[in-house]
Amino acid sequence: MTAEATTRNSAGGRPVVDTSHGPVRGVDDGTVKAWKAVRYAAPPVGDLRWRAPEPPKAWSEPAEAARVGPVCPQPTDPRLPIDLGAPQGDDFLTLNVWAPSGTQPGAAKPVMVWVHGGAYILGSSSQPLYDGRALAAGGDVVVVTVNYRLGALGFLELATLGADSDQFATNVGLRDVLAALRWVRDNIAAFGGDPGTVTLFGESAGAGVVTALLGSPAASGLFTAAIAQSSPVTSSYHADGGRRVAERVLDVLEVGRQDLGRLAGLPIEAIVAASRTVFEEVPVRTPGRLAFAPIVDGDIVPDYPVTLARKGLTHPVPLIIGTNRNEAALFRWMKSPLMPIKPETIKAMFAEIAAEQPTLQLPSEAQLGGTYRGRGKVNGVGVASDLGFRMPSIWFADGHRTVAPVYFYRFDFATPMLRLLRLHAAHATELPFVWGNLSAIPRDPMFALGGRKLGEAVSQRVRRRWTNFATHGNPAGLDGDPEWRPYGADDRATLVIDKQDSVVDDLDAEVRRAWGEDVLSFL
Repeated sequence: MTAEATTRNSAGGRPVVDTSHGPVRGVDDGTVKAWKAVRYAAPPVGDLRWRAPEPPKAWSEPAEAARVGPVCPQPTDPRLPIDLGAPQGDDFLTLNVWAPSGTQPGAAKPVMVWVHGGAYILGSSSQPLYDGRALAAGGDVVVVTVNYRLGALGFLELATLGADSDQFATNVGLRDVLAALRWVRDNIAAFGGDPGTVTLFGESAGAGVVTALLGSPAASGLFTAAIAQSSPVTSSYHADGGRRVAERVLDVLEVGRQDLGRLAGLPIEAIVAASRTVFEEVPVRTPGRLAFAPIVDGDIVPDYPVTLARKGLTHPVPLIIGTNRNEAALFRWMKSPLMPIKPETIKAMFAEIAAEQPTLQLPSEAQLGGTYRGRGKVNGVGVASDLGFRMPSIWFADGHRTVAPVYFYRFDFATPMLRLLRLHAAHATELPFVWGNLSAIPRDPMFALGGRKLGEAVSQRVRRRWTNFATHGNPAGLDGDPEWRPYGADDRATLVIDKQDSVVDDLDAEVRRAWGEDVLSFL
């Protein structure tokens, strides 16, 4: 679309952009332009419920894109109330775009594409936490947030039971994100973005999507940099695990293998209820395991992401990767079995990993005890944090740095209230700082005991590093901030994000020794 056409259609602060499927009319508030609920794929209903995403039906009149649209149907969890930003509904394969006001087609601004987290079963691109206004305006970037299929809708691997792989594609949730990235490639220039400068970033399950796609041949050329915040890198499973979950979902739905055609017509409420049931069952039986997650299908995911990284088979794009200091504290607070913290459940999680990958050499209890024991007992939160997030991120970083620069971090900042609640820098606590949305959650107790001024400063530094990385490939901070060097074999430089940034060489030396340099010798 030409700049002239955009101007002609932008009266009253309602910018219209032509996409490959049809025009969309957004809003311009003088700080940012925004287009919301833009379709990148057809609604996954009926026979399309588990197929790879297909293009939406084209339209000719401008589609209203001033408000967020439906989000993926999903169970709710009273232990973790999430403001999804919009009601659940069928027509949810959409994305939201923010660009600084005044941005014209062809401006070639860097693009940041966000994949939300939520254990592959919860969340949406429309959560107020992920409003792109502050990030886009402050960093002079175009921000895109993506909805994708979750739970049984996104990761019910019926092809592992012999079902038709066209009707029941593998890793459908990942395929949705790939379709959104292709939409960005084909359309983002009309919104003022540069399709040749795209950073894919995400947190938790969203970061798991990032690390999975870094090794996916289907993602080649679709992004030029990546950021993985608290990625559960090792929560990608063998196809046999997907088969067992699929069998259990069919049992709950009372659908036989010979009757898979019935699934397309089942009420969405039944699918969501089955997702919840199986999601809650699996980590009770096998601590630390997710019911719904990417599987190694030999196609979208050709091998385990860590294996691909260690073999130098990930896409050679710069990467920021890291975790929060107290990841598992959130799961302890929620009393969630997703991240075991008691000795018996941690042992069960170790056993599960060994069964999944029998040649994986894990550290002994003696090795772990010396590192994690304090005050007469083993720090289960520390072990769980490293088992679920820190060590997998280190393993991935060690491999990926052989093909592209890697910048490694640990987020340590915690407000007085988070410290009082014993959450500290728990899982997901970095999100408001990355997005600059410290007031996104109504009555958020994070700053109830103070710390907002300091928190705003932390947020400004983090956003500057993230957007500089998206723009230049170099995560430089504000003037006076320390230089964040790449994570090298000799120094293992790591950025510690706290009241003030610091760069520490080999921050995880003790943990790495406890886990043993030969932990990944099977690769």
